[in-house]
Order: sequence, then structure tokens, then C-alpha cells
Amino acid sequence: MNKRRIAIVAGGDSSEHDVSLRSAQGILSFIDKERYDAEIVELSGADLKALARITEYDFAYITIHGTPGENGLLQGFLDMMRIPYSCCGVLAASLTFNKFACNHYLRGFGFRIAESLLLRKGQPRPSDEEIAARVGLPCFIKSNVGGSSFGCTKVKSLADVAPAIETAFKEGDEVICEAFMKGVEVTCGVYKTKDKAVAFPVTEVVTDNEFFDYDAKYNGQVDEITPARIPDAVRDEIQAATLRLYDILGCQGIIRTDYILTEGWQVNLLEVNTTPGMTATSFIPQQVRAAGIDIKDVLTDIIEDRLQQ
Repeated sequence: MNKRRIAIVAGGDSSEHDVSLRSAQGILSFIDKERYDAEIVELSGADLKALARITEYDFAYITIHGTPGENGLLQGFLDMMRIPYSCCGVLAASLTFNKFACNHYLRGFGFRIAESLLLRKGQPRPSDEEIAARVGLPCFIKSNVGGSSFGCTKVKSLADVAPAIETAFKEGDEVICEAFMKGVEVTCGVYKTKDKAVAFPVTEVVTDNEFFDYDAKYNGQVDEITPARIPDAVRDEIQAATLRLYDILGCQGIIRTDYILTEGWQVNLLEVNTTPGMTATSFIPQQVRAAGIDIKDVLTDIIEDRLQQ
């Protein structure tokens, strides 16, 4: 049997470049070597040589966290070149990459979200006092287009509002000021093919840090408990909600959605990740193992489903 050639596309132009390369190594280790010839293709900037390399493969497994692989730019190129790929298309990718727009869109479908406001670079913005009055203190100030908690600050005092905004603007031209929600943080991965819909076990995220920041995510300052210590009915609600928003947004491949469970086990949406981390210790591989599934089979499901479309 002739093996399909898979380009694992990683890197990108955001602060998450190195995180993306770690995910690519994870995918390379998981993928079925007897079925596919897989290689990592690192993309950075307008790298025409790397883009040309991708066109030599049968399939692109996108694991760029940030631009251009999470916001739809690379997907548009691949669509024009008629190369199938692993994740959301242009519209779903661009929408989910814009956290503010995505959450407010999903709010219209009944999803609970935190009170928030959006700031754009170069436009007049509310005073620090007005921001605090709108979303309260403490609050989170973060980039609207960043990930891995780069540029994210938990703001506890009025004096910290302006510095936090300045930090967030280093990641992009839009900043979210978002109300703090006290509760249990959880995350749930799902994927669908034409034949199946799979919701993985829910993971509970516990950290002594101020929030689930970069050190918690990547330097071990966190306990990730799978399955989460929550009532079965709440687990079912989270899994059903994640599968529902998958269809609302028109997602493809694996997504991971983060939530906060506030008093009374109310499920509040934090954000949708359409190219979630895929290192050996990332949430998705953890959840796949907890489900008793081989991640090699999950990747094969996704690749074959897209190749047959």
C-alpha cells in the first residue's frame, strides 16, 4: 500500500511558535507510521518555500497555535490548493480565533459567558475607572487573538488596569477586559467524522497560581484531573454543549472548549480552541487515554474522514 504523505504544519508567527513545535512532535509520535509518512513542516512568516513544500503532501495536519494556522489564513491557502487538512475551515477558524466575537456569537445560542468589553488599538477607550465599573475587579485583561496565556493578566486593583492593557496589546491589536468568574475550571475535547461523534472525558484544572497561566500550562504548576470531580449530569451537559457548539460553528477535526463552573454547577463558556495542544501531556492526549482510546486511531479517523470528502 502506498503511504499517504502527511505534513504536520507547525510554528507560525505568534508567541506560541515554540509551543506549536512541541505539539507537532507529539502528533509525529502519535501518528500511524505504518499507514502514513509524516514530517514536520515549520512555517514562519510569509515563507513561500515552506508553503510550496506543503503542496507536495497529500494532507496537512495543522498544529499552529496562533496565526496563520488558527485564524483561517493557512486554511484559505490550502483550500485554494485543494489540499485537505485536519481542522476548521476559514470561517470557523477566523471566528473562534477572535475570542470576543466567538463568545458573543455563541451567547446568542444560549451559552453563558462572562461580562466583557473589547478595546482596539488606536481607538478611544473607556477610562480605567469605567472598565473596572463595567467588568468589576478582579478581572482578566488579555489579548483577543493570543493563546497560552501570553499577555494575560489577572487585575486586582485599578492601578494595574493600564499596565495590563499595555501588556495585552503587545500580542495583537485587540484586547479583552473580562469579568472574573469564581469556580471550577474544566475543559472538554471532542471530534466528529461523518460516522461518529466523540466527546472525551472532562478534565478539571487545579492550580495554586492566580490563574491557568503559562507556567501552569507548560511548567507543571497545575493538577489536571481526568475525569473531573463533577456530577455526572454536569459532565453530560459539558460534553453535549461542546458537541453542540462544534456544529453551530461548523468545526472539523479535534476541538477543545474551556469552561468555568460557577455556584450551582452553572456551566460558563471561556473559549473554544480549534488547534488544541497535542504534546504527550496536553489535555487532549490525556482525555483520549482516560477514554481508553488509542490516539493513533483518533488521528487516523480525522485524516481519513477528510481525505474521503
